[in-house]
Amino acid sequence: MKIIGLIGGMSWESTQTYYQVINEAVKSKLGGLHSAELVLVSVDFQKIEACQSAGDWQQSAELLTEAALRLERAGADFIIICTNTMHKVVPMLENKIKLPIVHIADATADALNDKHIKKAALLGTKYTLREDFYKQRLIENGIEVIIPQDEDIEVINDIIFNELCLGIIHDSSRKIFQQIIMKLYEQGAEGLILGCTEIGLLINQSDAPMPVFDTTLIHALKAVSLAIE
Repeated sequence: MKIIGLIGGMSWESTQTYYQVINEAVKSKLGGLHSAELVLVSVDFQKIEACQSAGDWQQSAELLTEAALRLERAGADFIIICTNTMHKVVPMLENKIKLPIVHIADATADALNDKHIKKAALLGTKYTLREDFYKQRLIENGIEVIIPQDEDIEVINDIIFNELCLGIIHDSSRKIFQQIIMKLYEQGAEGLILGCTEIGLLINQSDAPMPVFDTTLIHALKAVSLAIE
């Protein structure tokens, strides 16, 4: 079994989902008392979010590079960054480390293509939705991407950072998400990408009229398939 390297803490609320899903999948595949061999470096999300808000992606990349180098020294075979937004700095990390990084957007695109979905709605932070680092990765994999209206992006971002990242789950926020999802469905979305690792804490398949692709689950299961292939 290969050793999975996780960079977590962004937020820890979703990192614990990675840990649980990875270990449950390993046990399911190998049976008995098997669990995953992994190394976790959990960063202080307050520092990362401050960099995001200030637009200081170089500093946030340096923080994740430090975490990645710690995983290298600990013997990890590959790296999973347990967040969608911080994949913006993956190119910067790849210039500084030797280990391969399993990109969450690539894993998600593979899952969409496996289901023959070519037009998908994307939910996520304002950085993921408004910038190209994530959407372009999907487009290059043959996926047409639909994003919410500007005002809806702000609402989604607010719920992510001020509720979900703090472990706060409100039914009223779920209803807001459902309304936004319905607008995207009416625009022709064939699938829904939960492009923030916290959104799966609030939204699941029962909340959408189209197939839901939870990037946290997809990414975690991709790690398992690479670890025990």
